[in-house]
Amino acid sequence: MAELSDTPILNRSSVETAHQRIKQNIHNTPVLTSKTLSGIASTPQTREALAGTLFESKTPAHPRIQFFFKCENYQRIGAFKVRGAFHALSRLKPEQLSKGVVTHSSGNHAQALTLAARTHGVKAYIVMPTISTPSKIAATKGYGAEVIFSGSTSDEREAVVEDVIKQTGATLVPPYDHPNIILGQGTMALELEQQVQELVDSDNSLSVHRERDRTPDGQPTVNGNAEDRSTPSHEPRAGHLDAIIAPLGGGGMLAGIATALEGTGTRVFGAEPSFEGADDGRRGLEANQRIPTVNTLTIADGLRTPVGKINWSIISDKSKVKGIFAVTEEQILAAMRLVVERMKVFVEPSAVVGLAVCLYDEDFRRMVEEEGGETGWDIGVILSGGNTTLEAVSKMFATESKAGERAEAKVGMAGERIAENIAG
Repeated sequence: MAELSDTPILNRSSVETAHQRIKQNIHNTPVLTSKTLSGIASTPQTREALAGTLFESKTPAHPRIQFFFKCENYQRIGAFKVRGAFHALSRLKPEQLSKGVVTHSSGNHAQALTLAARTHGVKAYIVMPTISTPSKIAATKGYGAEVIFSGSTSDEREAVVEDVIKQTGATLVPPYDHPNIILGQGTMALELEQQVQELVDSDNSLSVHRERDRTPDGQPTVNGNAEDRSTPSHEPRAGHLDAIIAPLGGGGMLAGIATALEGTGTRVFGAEPSFEGADDGRRGLEANQRIPTVNTLTIADGLRTPVGKINWSIISDKSKVKGIFAVTEEQILAAMRLVVERMKVFVEPSAVVGLAVCLYDEDFRRMVEEEGGETGWDIGVILSGGNTTLEAVSKMFATESKAGERAEAKVGMAGERIAENIAG
């Protein structure tokens, strides 16, 4: 990739430029609403539901929430990763493209980079652990990649990548911790802003701020006067999101969203699984330092990665990201069930951690109640992807009371399964 000194400044203007570069290659994914899920979120949890949790002695919060779901599960390759991949390739020089690109990933980034490379007519070398699931290997090869297998540890994968670079001169495109990736992922926030405004303009009842007056021709007003949208306003209004919450793994998406929305008045939050220390972002904020390793077999397998160094510099800035919250495996499955059964939207577990926070984390819900008051908040929820299978989902719910099906572990000498970071 480009040297950091050669990359654009991380600000909203650069995200807008990135969007212009990639919009012809990506889907402007839909934004959906759900009265059912918004209603559930706006109803206090029962005391029975809070029994045995940190919140059992507290009065359940009673926030008012309206959801707007950005459905990146409908994105090309089934996840948001194509945004960063296409933007990264758009920034490479012709001589770099001529030698191809390389990365190590068994997840969505592998397929995203391969698709972007094929679109640009360049070679993609993808280093994948031998334990990668057959469906992901087949999908990556299907997009035209040359797949090179490696061991499952980070050191083993990176060593193979170095060999590929020496042999071919290919350029490394990392999954998340690079400015060009960050700017590409941030483009979803620009789309979400515009889509929510258009939805609310056509149906004011979709917003918690719908009680506002309107002019005779239906335009929103401020203090009885037609609203001026030519300059940003941080006042709550119909069509302007009060908050966005997004999953946090390596942090490219959350850092990109925070960069795109800085100064807009929309609060940005991150969401993680808590299982086996997967909440390194939340714990890092508490410790005031980045946590460099994560070893977890959370069902949210797209979030098994520690936050990258560049992304941490953004995410740990309270002026850009207001907080990070974590949820249990059971809460992730419960949120996933609601999205599939009530919204009829097929998603992977990683995609619903933000929704799970809104539904079940009493600290987050109390904050919305206190800051949103009787009006409440319009919240954008990023559904980051849908790359799972019916078989995998069936196993998760069949063993819901245990720990679900946890794929892609490192196999130890005695045959045991050991958690290992798998780059996005």
